Amino acid sequence: MEKKIRVLVVDDSAVMRQLLTEILNSDPQIEVVGTASDPYVARDKIKSLNPDVLTLDVEMPRMDGLAFLRNLMRLRPMPVVMCSSLTQQGADIALDALALGAIDFVAKPKVDVVRGLKDSAQEIIAKVKVAAQSRVQPLIDRPLPRVGQEDAYALQSKRAALVQTSTSDRIIAIGASTGGTEAIKEILVNLPTDVPGIVIAQHIPKAFSGAFAARMNACSDLIVCEAQDGQTVLAGHAYIAPGDQHLVVVPVGARYQCRLSDDALVNRHRPSVDVLFRSVAQSAGRHAVGVILTGMGRDGAEGLKEMREAGASTIAQDENTSVVWGMPGAAWQIGAAQALHALPHIAAQIVNLLSAGFSAEQRNPQSA
Repeated sequence: MEKKIRVLVVDDSAVMRQLLTEILNSDPQIEVVGTASDPYVARDKIKSLNPDVLTLDVEMPRMDGLAFLRNLMRLRPMPVVMCSSLTQQGADIALDALALGAIDFVAKPKVDVVRGLKDSAQEIIAKVKVAAQSRVQPLIDRPLPRVGQEDAYALQSKRAALVQTSTSDRIIAIGASTGGTEAIKEILVNLPTDVPGIVIAQHIPKAFSGAFAARMNACSDLIVCEAQDGQTVLAGHAYIAPGDQHLVVVPVGARYQCRLSDDALVNRHRPSVDVLFRSVAQSAGRHAVGVILTGMGRDGAEGLKEMREAGASTIAQDENTSVVWGMPGAAWQIGAAQALHALPHIAAQIVNLLSAGFSAEQRNPQSA
């Protein structure tokens, strides 16, 4: 018999503990081995029960969820799925949790929690299963980024003399899912400000995508924003698809523009990486670079293949540095990616491709 995924549910709400236990135990591959009402109880139960995955509430008595997560990822790294409310504060906390090493998060509905969670049952089960298969690295302790108004003004002033406002026939397209928020950050902070415009599809809830874009803007020298319908794609800028909307790129004269749509989900996602990549393949062809990063499922693999067939240079994140090697692995298996690269090398490889004029010859394709 296949070994079940052992889960410890940590939440100060008895209702939430019961709901999550019922949802997870409904899947034959998962077993909730225990629950805890606060981090101190959780610490003892982790030692005694040795769970495979933890679900962790962010708002807890005696010690908040982020403080507990920081300690856990330093001392006993394990897969964690956070539970965070669908609010601005909840978005910031969820992104903090991902920066500390959490694999994913479950968004708690603001109203009618019971019905909302039951409607999300299959998503919760899927995220726990993915977490159980993910790669968890010990936390290298460092302060979490803070996006204050003064910081935003200072960064904007600093960039005024740096950022190009020109358009280009070149474009960079990036797609990611589980583990992608930190992977995207790794790339953006290491790209120069004169790169062509970047369009990004990251699987993320609608309430969180704006906070994610603001965080990327604060930590990068690029101008990063949540994409708006009709925006011109400018050099030195990155445009992140809003949660619950597809982002596509269309040519308008000698420029590219962002277009948003509420069309049906593709590969169970909106935004979909396939939708973005296919539009870039059609609009930019050989003038594009496509990058597919860590994530569960196959979204983006076929779109990246279309980009390659249209003449674009294509990269997939390697297995060792991916939290989940689903999306990049699928792209690699079907020949969509010309090269695999470790995450710390992808920004440099993008720059190399731009400098070489998108030469099809890949240098050191299995770099690590």
